[in-house]
Amino acid sequence: MADSSLFLPRLTVVGAGPGDPDLLTLKGAKALAAADAVLYDALANDALLAHVRPGVPLIFVGKRSGFKAYTQEGINELIVQQAYRHGHVVRLKGGDPFVFGRGREEMLYAEANGLATDYVPGISSAVAAAGSVGIPATHRGLSEGFRVLTATTADEQLSTALLEAAQTPTVTTIILMGMSRLAEIAALFARYGGAEVPAAIIQNGTLPTARAVAGTVADIAGRASAAGLGAPAVIVLGEVVRLMKQPAATAANVATEILPELLAYAKVA
Repeated sequence: MADSSLFLPRLTVVGAGPGDPDLLTLKGAKALAAADAVLYDALANDALLAHVRPGVPLIFVGKRSGFKAYTQEGINELIVQQAYRHGHVVRLKGGDPFVFGRGREEMLYAEANGLATDYVPGISSAVAAAGSVGIPATHRGLSEGFRVLTATTADEQLSTALLEAAQTPTVTTIILMGMSRLAEIAALFARYGGAEVPAAIIQNGTLPTARAVAGTVADIAGRASAAGLGAPAVIVLGEVVRLMKQPAATAANVATEILPELLAYAKVA
């Protein structure tokens, strides 16, 4: 129980980062150390709980494909309940809570129920997972920008934003929560002439257990299946995939292939 003289029911939504516990921000670590109760996700590394004071309630509220510890409504109610019981609730969420993390949604519910709220950003897996294997979101000469999409809408339909992405191959497309619809996504890109667009899947990015496969839109679903990759994972579609770290034997070949394009771009950039 928090000191009654300082008791303030409040919520801090903290981004846990992409997986590697060393990528938690300093502010995130301080928030965990000051927590009176912690609600944490499946995508938040358990090692981060070492920042929490002994005796503080730790409540798993994780959600993954096929399993939910709580519904979203249940999580919202639990936040408010724990705040009025203990004081400072930290909601620890994988990646950045404001990138398909429903972080602001939980804050709005808390605010509507009288809680003070705060937000601590986290490093998003959307960029960090790909970056950890050498794939940048943007790279001069290869990408004009990047977009981060979820594969499906709230009613489980394929996102209409994917249609626009399929028609603009010069922009890197990063897809979260898309593994169960990978074949459909690939078919959509292929339909608009993107069958040969480079593609990669990164599972457990930034962790020692990280695994990745690369290919093209045409074969990435088969490659991912053959490698046994599944959710959660990040899908990256675009020319930047060609920069993915390679074994020493093939790295020189990749550099030779893309060097003329980069030099041509440098002359006009």
